[in-house]
Amino acid sequence: MALPKISETRELSDEALREAVLNTKRELFTLRMKVATRQPVKPHEFKHAKHRLAQLMTVENERMRQAAAANAAE
Repeated sequence: MALPKISETRELSDEALREAVLNTKRELFTLRMKVATRQPVKPHEFKHAKHRLAQLMTVENERMRQAAAANAAE
C-alpha cells in the first residue's frame, strides 16, 4: 500500500476534510489501543495514518491561512 498523495487531499471539500481528519485520528487511536491490548497490528499502518493526518492538517491550515489573508485584504 503506497502512501496517500497530497493532491488527493487537496481535492476534498472543507467538510470532507474535517471528516477525514476525525476519521484518521480515530484510526490512530484504534491502532494505539490494539498495541496496548496486545492485539495484532501492522506497524506500517501507523506510518500511513500519521502521514495522512499530516497531509490533511496541512491542507486545512493552508485553507485557513488563505481565508485569513483574503479577509485581511478586504
